[in-house]
Amino acid sequence: MEPALQLPLHLTNESVEAEQALVELVRSRLEGLGPVTAGRLCEELALPAAPVDQALLTLESEGFVMRGQFTEAACRDLFEEWCERRLLARINRYTVKRLRKEIEPVSSADFMRFLLDWQGVLPEERGEGADYLKIIIEQLAGFEAPASAWESDILPARLNDYAPDWLDTLCLSGRSLWARLTPSSGKSQRRSGPVKNTPIALFGRRQFAYWQRLVAGQVASGDTLSSNAESVADHLREHGASFADELQTAAGGLRTQLEQALAELVGAGRVTSDSFSGLRLLLTPSNRRQPLSGGRRRGRTGSLSLEDTGRWTLLNKAQPAESDAESKPGWFGSAFSEDTVTEIATDLLSRYGVVFRTLLERESRLLPPWRDLLRVYRRMEARGELRGGRFVNGFTGEQYALPEAVTSLREVRKQAKNGVALAVSGADPLNLVGIITPGKKVPALASNRILYRDGEPIATKLGDDVAFLVSLSESEQWDARNKLLKTSLAPRLRVYLGQR
Repeated sequence: MEPALQLPLHLTNESVEAEQALVELVRSRLEGLGPVTAGRLCEELALPAAPVDQALLTLESEGFVMRGQFTEAACRDLFEEWCERRLLARINRYTVKRLRKEIEPVSSADFMRFLLDWQGVLPEERGEGADYLKIIIEQLAGFEAPASAWESDILPARLNDYAPDWLDTLCLSGRSLWARLTPSSGKSQRRSGPVKNTPIALFGRRQFAYWQRLVAGQVASGDTLSSNAESVADHLREHGASFADELQTAAGGLRTQLEQALAELVGAGRVTSDSFSGLRLLLTPSNRRQPLSGGRRRGRTGSLSLEDTGRWTLLNKAQPAESDAESKPGWFGSAFSEDTVTEIATDLLSRYGVVFRTLLERESRLLPPWRDLLRVYRRMEARGELRGGRFVNGFTGEQYALPEAVTSLREVRKQAKNGVALAVSGADPLNLVGIITPGKKVPALASNRILYRDGEPIATKLGDDVAFLVSLSESEQWDARNKLLKTSLAPRLRVYLGQR
């Protein structure tokens, strides 16, 4: 080469190993490139794959470079890419900002239309069978509703021809369970067991493990039990899950004493049973459990019995609450572990598709603080697992959505309103009047109902009183009243829910 290149004196006297020189050469390349494959580096450097791969591994061990699938082509064709860490972070920030700008927020009415579709309440979205019921239970995991509302309104609203056997099958197989999650108010449980408005939640088996951590160590102040209830709890603590006949002696020897003891323990959130029929039994007045004269008749059902409830199990809430100060110091001093908050945050996303602070007002007061949930959602957005932005108009604060929920929101916004009215229970998670839609809040009781039309509440039933929230013609009022009053129950459910 003319003229000859002259190295600076300090470089002339410096000896550099070939491997280290290649590492620095690859480093400089990566600083100027975005996501790149090892094969492309080999081509541009005219070097074989082995030394280039070794250089990349060295840079990875330094934390300088990261590998993964960063571009759309890499995700589609499943090949590996490399990218300088700070450059990748910058690309991620730009991508997040661009994606947020692409979002067009929907109105609160359109958001309610989306939720009715997302939770499968629309008639064309309802499923059937135990397997579909399992999906619903996992979507609603941790949501507490009055005990009687689950089989009278919430589950039938999402399933065609709901049959109580489906829920019993899931519970008996161990795939699902029921329990009171929130500690009782502190009033003595001696005078009343679980009433129809006792808050009960359903869970998938795996989900219950981390939802239970939210109440670990919490005992309601002043929560006292009768001696019989304490004896049954002691027996379960010592012997584990037990059948009714095994518990009867511990409760004093009489069947009525055992039922009263179990009622106290369920009302206090201390026990559950293998089958949902255990809760049905305790919610049914004794005078309605008698077998029908002449045996079972077509379309009717026989008595409820403790023998049908399976085993009873003590819920362990005595363990101390988790503390990240002890288990995971990097988790910002939260009262719960990172794993617990992440699982709860994921369940909330599954329930609503879109999550923001105001939406969670109907959720359990035991939820981790919103700031803890935000940390999870921000990390998930950085990983591309969900989208952040303004999805629903009229609400302040950060909002996050699953990618498939963003697609559904776009479709709902484009769909013409069809004017179809749909009634939901006041105890349903979709009772969001006064939270998402305008108006006065409707108490979360099974006896209350809301009628939505195109995502807007048009009428409510509070107890026996029907109120119209918008101007309706006489025929529309008659139709709305019928929809609010009409309910249908499976024959087996009429025993403890009554004919409504």
